[in-house]
Order: sequence, then C-alpha cells, then structure tokens
Amino acid sequence: MRVIGLMSGTSCDAIDAAAADLEIEGDEVVLTPLGDLECAFPGGLRRELLAALPPSSTTMAAVCRLDTLLGQALAVAADRADRELCFEAAELVVSHGQTVYHWTEDGRVRGTLQLGRPAWIAERTGRTVVSDLRPRDVAAGGQGAPLVSALDVMWLRGRPGTPVALNLGGIANITVAHGARGPLAYDTGPANVLLDTAVRELTGGRADHDTDGALAAAGAVCRPLLDGLLAEPYYARPAPKTTGRELFNAAYLRTVLAGFGHLPAEDVLATLTELTARTVADAVRAAGGTEVIASGGGTRNPALLARLARALDGIPVRVSDGLGLPSGAKEAYAFALLGFLTALGLPGTVPACTGARHARVLGSITPGLGGPLPRPWDGPAPVRLRVARTGPSHDPQIRITDAH
Repeated sequence: MRVIGLMSGTSCDAIDAAAADLEIEGDEVVLTPLGDLECAFPGGLRRELLAALPPSSTTMAAVCRLDTLLGQALAVAADRADRELCFEAAELVVSHGQTVYHWTEDGRVRGTLQLGRPAWIAERTGRTVVSDLRPRDVAAGGQGAPLVSALDVMWLRGRPGTPVALNLGGIANITVAHGARGPLAYDTGPANVLLDTAVRELTGGRADHDTDGALAAAGAVCRPLLDGLLAEPYYARPAPKTTGRELFNAAYLRTVLAGFGHLPAEDVLATLTELTARTVADAVRAAGGTEVIASGGGTRNPALLARLARALDGIPVRVSDGLGLPSGAKEAYAFALLGFLTALGLPGTVPACTGARHARVLGSITPGLGGPLPRPWDGPAPVRLRVARTGPSHDPQIRITDAH
C-alpha cells in the first residue's frame, strides 16, 4: 500500500510529509521510503496558531478557524507529496494534525486535541484519510504518546544491546525497544519548544529559532538557572508520562528566569540546551541504553548534539538516516505506518510504552473518492519493521524544503 504520512509537531514550525510503500511479509512490515518534503505554514497561520496555544486564551471561533486552515494546509502538503514523491498515486493519507492541547491532571492524561480537519485532505486529494490517532489510546488509559514508540519497538527489535530511539522535536522523547525493563517510552522533557520560545522572548519576536545552535554555542551554562530548571517535578515522575506546551511555555520560562536578572541571551540558550542534553542523558542511562539513535529537528542543532554527546559520556549517538529513516521525517513515516495498520484493522500501540490497558486500532477514517479500504488483515499481526533500501530509481534521502 502506498501511504502518505503528515506530521506537525510541538514546535509548530512546518508540516512534514513522507511517502512510503508498506506491505506485510511474514512477521514483518516492510517500509520502503519514497521521499519526504517540508511545507511551511501559509501566510500568518503559524503566528495565529502560536498565539492561540497555552498559556494564551482563545475562543471557539479561533479554534474553528484554526481547525479549517490547518486542514487546508495539510491538504496542500498531502497533494504535493502525492504529486512529487509518489510514482503512482497514494492509496491512503495519514494525518497527525496539530496538537493544541494535551490535558493532564496528576500525571494522568484525560484528553488530547489535534486540529486540522481531515475532510479538507480527502476532498483535495480524493484519498481516504486516517486521522485523530491519539484519543483512542487515551480512552484506553494511555498517555496518547509517544505513538512513535510503535515504530521504534518494531524497528529496533533484535538489535544488539539496549538501543534507545530519541526524538528531538519540540519535546524530547525516548523509546527503549527492549532491555531489562522491556519496552518503555516517555517524554523526557523540553527540547526545541523552550529554545524557540526563549529566542522569541529574548529577541522581541525578531527571530524564532537559534539557527545551527550558534547562540547557545557562544554562551555559558548558568548553573543556578540549570539547577532551578532541573527542579521541575515532571522529571521525577515515573514513566509512562507525557508533556507539552501546557507546561513548557512562555509563562513557564518567564517565571524561571524572573530571579536571574539580565542574563545574556547566549547564556540562557546554552543553559536550556544543557537542560535537554542532561534530561535525555539521565533517561538513557537509567534505561541502561547502549546506543542512541536520534531523529527530529534537534538533530540539525550542532550545539545540542555536542552537549548531548558530552552528557552521554561515551554512549554512542547516531542519526536515524544511517538506518534508512530520514531524521527530519521519521515521525511522518511513523504515522504512515500507524495509518497503514489502522487500514488493515491492526493495533498501532505498545501498551507498555503509552500506559494503555490494551493495544488498540487507532484513529478515525474519512472516506476518499476512490474504492473501499483493504480487507482487514486476517493473518498474525506483524512484530517487526524492516526499512527497505530503495532501488536506483528511488532516493530515500529526498528532502524538499520550503523556506520559512
């Protein structure tokens, strides 16, 4: 089945789209990457979205508007991916949408909300759409995240030692595919979300990210500030656990910085970068990790990767591209996999990773204009993922980027 996966993460920086051929062979899902692209949000949509996210207040009118505009932007991304990446038309589009709120109380996730109405995708592309994948896991008692753990556990099964998959998005999360504690996944804490927020705050909105980590690399870690950040109770909570902008946002950052007078922007960013490196490294060591396979936008930040390597103190770090999954689009490929499983009536979660009572088939289906979905899979559920190397007419490292 040819599937397009769409992902917009906590950083709200763009829409990632990835195309893949997926099929089941024995106990394996074989994923053949066809390429990926990155689409900037149109016009002032990103600014409007960020203005509505916690801790800001919003209105139902704004939510309706964002749901529609995000759906239309996702439809454009899916249409581009279908035309530019697929040699034959895709059969299915899988849309994560944009998380705007993750409702947690006392460590329990009670609800999660992703916007980006799938009807716009189905109408523009004519393809059937799987969307709204997180709520079913939450309804089954899970955290609704990290859903990428399903791909990680299948992908890294049988790899020697205790491999740890790391995603450095707006929030950092890890998956321990196997080891003394079995499968395990959780959000370790902030990554790009606090870094980007700090840049916007400290530059008065003139910049929205630290390009190549240059500012952080020029700064020095403020130890008292780092100690204050590490005192956040979230880090001491047991897994499984998830977090997001409902905790790590501009108001949180202002409160933390309030007692430190005027720190140079470079020192603030160096300290926040060290926070991510330290919390990730602590999680990897606690799991007995023997290697880290990293993906996500944070892999483009040399300052973050350098601090992470130092914090891991000899535990090797490699980027997922070397194993066949492009680091910038791994989550989009993960959602393509999850939607493929949904289309076949197969569960898409690992209960030990999300905390759900049972594995569940995820998402809602919006019919396209073509034929029906495939018949439900009637064989044993696959337990492994193999990323196939493509032939000479395919380039699995294609990456098309809009300037934004």
